[in-house]
Amino acid sequence: MNPIDRARAGLATDGARPAVAVLGAGTIGAGWAAFFALSGLEVRVADPAPQAKAQVQAALERALPAMHALGLLAANPAMPQVMPDIAGAVAGAGHIQEALPENLELKHRAYREVEAAADPRAILASSSSGLQPSALQAGMRHPERLVVAHPNNPPYLMPLVEIVGGRLTSGQALAETEAFYQGLGKKTVRLRKEVTGHLVNRLQAALWREAVHLVAEGYASVADVDRTITEGLGARWAVCGPHEIFHLSGGPEGMAGFLDRLGPALESWWADLGSPVLDARTRALLVEGMAEATRGKSYAELAAERDRRVIPVLAASKAGE
Repeated sequence: MNPIDRARAGLATDGARPAVAVLGAGTIGAGWAAFFALSGLEVRVADPAPQAKAQVQAALERALPAMHALGLLAANPAMPQVMPDIAGAVAGAGHIQEALPENLELKHRAYREVEAAADPRAILASSSSGLQPSALQAGMRHPERLVVAHPNNPPYLMPLVEIVGGRLTSGQALAETEAFYQGLGKKTVRLRKEVTGHLVNRLQAALWREAVHLVAEGYASVADVDRTITEGLGARWAVCGPHEIFHLSGGPEGMAGFLDRLGPALESWWADLGSPVLDARTRALLVEGMAEATRGKSYAELAAERDRRVIPVLAASKAGE
């Protein structure tokens, strides 16, 4: 029996593992649940939706081969428990991963339920993709334990987690949070101060704004814009950040040489970047363009293809560290 089949056969919850609660079984929540469970933790997922269990199971099946290939699959992985109430999920959990929709009022209601039932020493880590932690902390009894811990999607595959503290977050909570993810093989970055969208989504949004502009103004198709990234920029970005890429472009003089020679030209490119609006026409262009680019492939097929192609990139990057 191969390791993946052994893991499938051995999936169980024995109650003797460190307990983690996940709030929400959407794309991010189910991905977190799969990652934590296959890392060997006891996982309880709070989500009353009738499809929640199926969503977690689907994420688990996608995560198994990915985590095995990356050497992250525990010898005795757990099966997540899906339950309808927050209180049952968070009781006794040392780490609570909130992955609810980006609705501040909804999150505040959930936090009140968490604080009524959870250990006050537990970390409450929000997966929020853009909300600032100080706004999330409003009205909490223990705001010092709340942090934003935003993953890259899918959480079971991508290594990075952004850690952001709010005005009331304690230094100890930030240190504990980083140690928790790093202990599970994640890479972390800690923001020095809060900003809407954190790092990943601000950078992603900046690039996509120009990508949408180029499609909306007829310069290129959706498929060709995407191909420019995957076949042009993407491989370098897997090993060099944007600052280092331009540092290398400066030759022996590095960043100083690049800025001297190409700084003015780059500023002129900045001035010419577009500011598209997601109106009906632009939305239609993007939807139609993606339909053409994906050629009828389903979400499950595209996600599996993404994972299959990303795994060797991550493995090669890890081997080169």
